[in-house]
Amino acid sequence: MLQDLQSSKSYNFFLLAGPCVIEGEHMAMDIAEKVLKSTQALDIPYVFKGSYRKANRSRIDSFTGIGDEKALRILRKVRETFNIPVVTDIHEPEEAQMAAEYVDVLQIPAFLCRQTDLLVAAARTGRMVNIKKGQFLAPESMRFAVQKVRDAGNDDVTITERGTTFGYQDLVVDFRGVPVMQAFAPVIVDITHSLQQPNQGGGVTGGRPELIETMARAAIATGADGLFLETHQDPSQAKSDGANMLRLDLLDGLLTRLTRIKKVINQIDNLSFQ
Repeated sequence: MLQDLQSSKSYNFFLLAGPCVIEGEHMAMDIAEKVLKSTQALDIPYVFKGSYRKANRSRIDSFTGIGDEKALRILRKVRETFNIPVVTDIHEPEEAQMAAEYVDVLQIPAFLCRQTDLLVAAARTGRMVNIKKGQFLAPESMRFAVQKVRDAGNDDVTITERGTTFGYQDLVVDFRGVPVMQAFAPVIVDITHSLQQPNQGGGVTGGRPELIETMARAAIATGADGLFLETHQDPSQAKSDGANMLRLDLLDGLLTRLTRIKKVINQIDNLSFQ
């Protein structure tokens, strides 16, 4: 599947985008339709993102989902209606085969990127595996997570940078990690999660959404293969991670500007080989 994402004639970055968690069918279908319209116009390969369940929550009363099977069926409907691949997180080895029946890409959450049984279970489904780099790991350490997937017989693997813990309540992205990790696998930069401000006193994660475009521009400039971002019709009403989401109506303009930057980067790269 990775080859399909990188097969655009005017090679562009590819995009994983959607809501943090599936809140219902209407919101998921609406987001998928609008993002797809933008990405098709800009020749950006697109994967719809939505978690069927959020296992990593600060508080026990935080929203975790609408039910696994119901959310997975919605992901499959997005996939079949718009003929696009979909990605979702898994948290336990037992979930890998279940989720693989509905989606094209299995995502390993950052806190779980060292869990061997989880990585191997995901790999053995034959689905593409996207491993998020732990907030506690150096880029160089991700070679071992990637190797676990490959040793299990699956070469369809990517790494996603999503920031490194900086103090108690912030994250920072070291863009030197992009080329480092590209030695192991294609690299995606998670724009919105990199702008989280976790561990806030009230038990709800904060964020810096005003810096989304800054972070995305930097990711394209440093040669990231793909971008990941979460978007919602009204982030203030989102049931998870609303503090760092991109408002859906701002996405088209952002992607347009990013493709222009990517075009310039491609031209510079071509000059360097002449």
